[in-house]
Amino acid sequence: MRNRSFEKEVMKIAIPVALQSMLQSSFSMVDQIMVGQLGEKSIAGIEIAGKPSFIYSFVLGAIAAIAGIMVSQYIGKGERRQEEKSICINSLITVIVGLIFFALASGSSSAFMRVFTGDEGVIVEGERYLRLIGWTFIPMGITTILAVPIRCRGKSSWPLYVGFLSAVVNTGLNYVLIFGHFGFTALGIKGAAIASVVSQMLSVIITGVMFFRLYGKIGFSVSLGRDGYIQYFKMLIPVVLNEFLWTIGQSINTFVYGHMGTSELAAMSLTGPVQGLMIGALSGIAQAAGILIGKRLGEGDYDKAYKESIWMCIYGFVGSICLSVLLVFLRFPYVRSYQVETAVHSIGAMLLLAFAILTPIKVLNMILGGGIIRSGGRTKYIMMIDMLGTWLIGVPLALYTGLVLKLPIVWVYFILSQEELVRLIISVFMFKSKKWMNTIE
Repeated sequence: MRNRSFEKEVMKIAIPVALQSMLQSSFSMVDQIMVGQLGEKSIAGIEIAGKPSFIYSFVLGAIAAIAGIMVSQYIGKGERRQEEKSICINSLITVIVGLIFFALASGSSSAFMRVFTGDEGVIVEGERYLRLIGWTFIPMGITTILAVPIRCRGKSSWPLYVGFLSAVVNTGLNYVLIFGHFGFTALGIKGAAIASVVSQMLSVIITGVMFFRLYGKIGFSVSLGRDGYIQYFKMLIPVVLNEFLWTIGQSINTFVYGHMGTSELAAMSLTGPVQGLMIGALSGIAQAAGILIGKRLGEGDYDKAYKESIWMCIYGFVGSICLSVLLVFLRFPYVRSYQVETAVHSIGAMLLLAFAILTPIKVLNMILGGGIIRSGGRTKYIMMIDMLGTWLIGVPLALYTGLVLKLPIVWVYFILSQEELVRLIISVFMFKSKKWMNTIE
């Protein structure tokens, strides 16, 4: 039976988050098309040089997920002091991780690029981008963490406004700096990196102002006590390790694509913004699941949490089917917007078709694993599920089909993506067992 009040709660969180994610992806798509005018080597260079940011963003997302679990459950319990402590400790961890990634990106750009490709043109382009993009890590991290309590406190539209403004600034600066408009020197791929740095700095300033407007002065404390730290790191370590190892697995896939050829790598790269746009459109449901189900668990209402979780999955599945059908019809106009060889257009269109087929499975995994099961704080379950899919199925299949059998990239991508199906099957069994339901202290 449908619950209208629950649907309103979901939409209040899901729509702003989805719009923010879609806006970011749509502007990323514009950015990608702009860089795409520079040729295949620039596209491939950004694909590889963007991997540290890709890995960092998922590790950051893991920390934000833990922050969301803690903040939402403490709100459900009415424990303001613990809520503030959870914001402080997750912010501190984010800054530490950001500094580590910044040091790695800045100090080993050339060596990193050469792991993935031997094409000197791609390496040179990627180095220019990687040396600068590391400056986005700290502001990106702080913005992401501060947005969590803002959403949990019912102000999901605020981060949306920040995301929109940041994306507009980033796109405008890309136009000016990549191509050299309005009297500026054309910087190419370097201009794209500078635009990202400026837009992220703007985001963190505005988000900080919004946070303190909502919360006022908060007590800075990371003192959780021995038991509190044990519980925190029991949640944090599995989910961060999980996201880190998952993204390393995805980077191995890029390694395979890069050694299949620059055209294949460029084709895979140009599909990225579309994938981000589609997944982003339904990411709000996953975030809503984490927040709302977390509050239900904090209130001790397990039956309601379970029933509402099922509805979350239904919403996500129906939405993913609609978007997949839309992508099937629009994939050709999209790939033709890039100034690349016809072969790259063809490969890109086929990759998008494969992605459309896989989207419902990916979305259900995102909602179940990224939102519902994690909301109870027992993140080790998700780590086991993801590691099984990535390292026992996805990575071996990528290496075997791409480097040994040397299959076309579309088949390599589709076959290795069967890890998603395995993860979904295990997640469904885990969900039905209800072992994920837990209230943190």
